[in-house]
Amino acid sequence: MQSKFDFETPGEDRMVYVREIAVTDLPMDVQAQVEGLETLYAVHGADGERLAVVKERTLAFDLARQHDYAPVTVH
Repeated sequence: MQSKFDFETPGEDRMVYVREIAVTDLPMDVQAQVEGLETLYAVHGADGERLAVVKERTLAFDLARQHDYAPVTVH
């Protein structure tokens, strides 16, 4: 899956948003990597930038917490 959690800027907003996304809404190269799945979960920064796309909601929350972010669900 995709992730941009490899960088951290001191003092940046530590809240991220987790939302369900349809695989069909992703670029074709990403869709090819997730055959058989219809739904993934995206982690977005406070500015709306997509930081990661993962297979499971719990994984999205775990990933955020491992990088010292506070995840919240967005509908």
